[in-house]
Amino acid sequence: MTSTSLKGRSRPRRAQEKGSPGAAARDRAAWFLVLPALLPILILSVGPLLYGIALAFTDAQSGRTRSTQWIGTLNFQDLLHDTLFWDSFRIGLIWAFGVTVPQFLLALGLALLLNQKLRMRWLARALAIIPWAMPEVVVGIMWRLVYNPDAGILNETIRDLGLGDGRDWLTGLATALPAVILVGIWAGMPQTTVALLAGLQNTPHELHEAAALDGAGAWRRFRTVTWPAIKPIALAITALNFIWNFNSFALVYVLTSGGPGGRTRLPMLFAYEEAFRYGQFGYAAAMGCVMVAVISVILACYLVGRIKGGEER
Repeated sequence: MTSTSLKGRSRPRRAQEKGSPGAAARDRAAWFLVLPALLPILILSVGPLLYGIALAFTDAQSGRTRSTQWIGTLNFQDLLHDTLFWDSFRIGLIWAFGVTVPQFLLALGLALLLNQKLRMRWLARALAIIPWAMPEVVVGIMWRLVYNPDAGILNETIRDLGLGDGRDWLTGLATALPAVILVGIWAGMPQTTVALLAGLQNTPHELHEAAALDGAGAWRRFRTVTWPAIKPIALAITALNFIWNFNSFALVYVLTSGGPGGRTRLPMLFAYEEAFRYGQFGYAAAMGCVMVAVISVILACYLVGRIKGGEER
């Protein structure tokens, strides 16, 4: 009997097994096992997202007795001419880039340092992740104390060094956003460091030894061995950091509440104020839809880049 006839006989059997009652029961059992993990996602993520998108096409406002009307794209038309929102959008992009880029560079340097065989390396690694373990509200309160104009450690240090009388960092129009960006870098750097350190530890040490034997210096070894190994992790964590930073709320809210004069009013803060201070739920939902669209574009660019990179390899 030839192999062709065996293959011909096996195909109907596989098709029969696929459509058998036993296969259907296994499929139902698999869905039953996945359902407990799927339901919270549908209820807590997908459901509110769809409701928020629908709310953006209404004139929903605060008040029990007020009826909600369908107004189509009127909220989005008003949003196009809302200079305050687009100014907050610009500030959000400055904040996201200003935090993400230095955060990655500093985290990369720290990860390279912690990957070396140093004494008390375990202690340094433990201390490096402390900001990550702290809630954003606690971080914000702590840095408000650091920036305190009267008794803050920063101004006290400036006075002790004879560099001046210090300043009110969080209420100054020129210093508020840079001061908040510095806190964002400090608070988010540990998670980037941990991700990059994991990639460095998975890089085969033999490759570095071979490059060193070939006469490659430290920079050339990093460029030809280290960076190609951690590049997928670096791209992934950078994209996630940008999205997280663009959607920041708690840290900036605790530090400045969007002030002074809207200098640190990120898009999420602007939408929050429209919804819960002024009661414009439909208009705030339209802002949320714009932010979701921007994040979707960023994710799409990242995924396309990953797919093209995979095809090239």
